[in-house]
Amino acid sequence: MAAPTQEAVEEKVIDAIANLGPDRSEITRDATFESLDVDSLDLVEMTQVVDEEFGVQIKGEDAQQLNTVGDAIDFIVARAE
Repeated sequence: MAAPTQEAVEEKVIDAIANLGPDRSEITRDATFESLDVDSLDLVEMTQVVDEEFGVQIKGEDAQQLNTVGDAIDFIVARAE
């Protein structure tokens, strides 16, 4: 299986976050999870989607390092096989 493109990861992450409540127009690479009102439980949900879709597990200590949507996208792209 080819590694997912940055665009594919970005689209899936934005979809997952949008499903948690924030308005899609607010979800940019620079948006922080805090500004989107996405809490740690929401992040767990997002990481499950990412794991199912791309086979990338984001563990607790990794998730704590992800402050923005862009951080999460870059992390997933770097770890995806």
